Amino acid sequence: MMRWAGLLFAGMMGLASAPASAQDLLDPHPLAGVVDELRIGLNAHDVHHAALPFLVGEWRLDRIEDVSFDVLFASPDLDAFRWIGAPRPEIGATLNLGGQDSLVHANLTWQLPVFDTPLYLEAGLGVAVHDGALSGAAPGRKNFGCRINFYERWGVGMQVSDQATATLTYEHTSNNGWCDANDGLSNVGLRLGWKF
Repeated sequence: MMRWAGLLFAGMMGLASAPASAQDLLDPHPLAGVVDELRIGLNAHDVHHAALPFLVGEWRLDRIEDVSFDVLFASPDLDAFRWIGAPRPEIGATLNLGGQDSLVHANLTWQLPVFDTPLYLEAGLGVAVHDGALSGAAPGRKNFGCRINFYERWGVGMQVSDQATATLTYEHTSNNGWCDANDGLSNVGLRLGWKF
């Protein structure tokens, strides 16, 4: 738990200072062309087991105990990336502060504007590594089956300003039945972003 708390503190301090630091840097800033956006969020933990966020009436929203950090990189200037819609590579973590399961992920994130509005739709696909049990989990915990699982995220967001975004997200990790156990974990939250 101390390891997660240290990571959480370091991430919060880094993101808290990002807007002020970004204003003080020379143009172009050192992250230009590499990092596109930094995000921090709060999430309700384990709202459902399903990968797709359709069964909203079944969601459990009573445990807002996750903090998320994400780094979205600029889409590489490669034909292969343009051919698949120019997704942004991403790394991130969802850390549970209530003694439940946490995860780190690496994925590609696609964003689709909603006509000529500040709204957008978002989808991410990749892999996640968790700190939970593979089998024999304590009551109330998950049996993930595999240490590395699939990671999907769906979102609806808004470009609040030229630099700021807000995205309502549904993230899910499971192994699609590739291991003996396959308890899916889905978290719902709001991620606030700072674009460079």
